[in-house]
Amino acid sequence: MSQSETPDLPPLGFARDLNDEQRRQLSAYGDFTAADDGQAIIVEGAPQDSLSMVVSGTVHVQTEAGGRHILLTSLRAGDVIGEVNIFDPAEASATVVSNGFAVLWSISRTKLEAFMHDHPIASSKVLLSIATTLSKKLRRTNEKAALQQLLSQP
Repeated sequence: MSQSETPDLPPLGFARDLNDEQRRQLSAYGDFTAADDGQAIIVEGAPQDSLSMVVSGTVHVQTEAGGRHILLTSLRAGDVIGEVNIFDPAEASATVVSNGFAVLWSISRTKLEAFMHDHPIASSKVLLSIATTLSKKLRRTNEKAALQQLLSQP
């Protein structure tokens, strides 16, 4: 597929602060994929080194405990998947499954590094947005842990 045929990322999530040309450039470094209802996009325990954004639809992030699937969160257009593993590649900590039809855009760590080299201004906007997302998630996790600790005290 030539670059002119590559769809452009919409101004969502970590691409929100990019101008049209920067989103077009970033789009060319990754791939758009469609997922049907119930399709596993990421499997818990599998190697994971890519960053994805939900472009449309909804996906469920879930884990398995005691033989049951536990829903951790639902993600919608603009939400990010793999923001930890793009910086620290490891095994996926959860399974991501499409809830209905969904479209995602993904970029590998290698291609993100190439984008960073080729487009430093745009990549700084992307990385700042991802860092902000990670910070907000960490803050919410800390608040939940503190509340759980408080509730478990006699």
